[in-house]
Amino acid sequence: MEHVGYKQRNCEDKEKIHAFLAETRVGVVGISGDEYPYAVPVNYVWHRDSIYFHGMGSGKKVRLLEQNPNVSFTVYHEYGTVTDPVPCKADTSYMSVMLFGTAEKVKEAEEAAEALQKLMEKFTPGFYKQPIAPLLVERYRSSMDGNKVAVYRIVPKHLTAKENAADPQALFKHGQHS
Repeated sequence: MEHVGYKQRNCEDKEKIHAFLAETRVGVVGISGDEYPYAVPVNYVWHRDSIYFHGMGSGKKVRLLEQNPNVSFTVYHEYGTVTDPVPCKADTSYMSVMLFGTAEKVKEAEEAAEALQKLMEKFTPGFYKQPIAPLLVERYRSSMDGNKVAVYRIVPKHLTAKENAADPQALFKHGQHS
């Protein structure tokens, strides 16, 4: 497995990485494709040191994951542009995490319900009064295609993180001049 080449940007702070994965809302799952790689943005939750995401239980993503479950997962956040009097030295402030592993369909209704509950808590905190029950996961069928919801888990086999932290005051603001 390759490692971060630009060592100055390497982030090894596990707490910072886990907090970033917990807070960020969308990641891109990279799947081996038919003719081309298939990179799909998904809502996800970081739970039990794994990525969980869900889908309708059918479609290209499901088909490709059945053929080859080895995936990459990328989460990225850009904080802004770092200005410098020399244009070539302007830079971007960001944090990114890439992990590599196998996307496994969660078969246990209890684990799927727990992951879906964590997704609901992340995206709609306090909105739903009743927790998601395993029975609902087993019985629910999509109105779009009649399939069961599919919940996937990626346990990272390898993870890299990069960051270029900057003081918010150093970031470019529209209308700013050198």
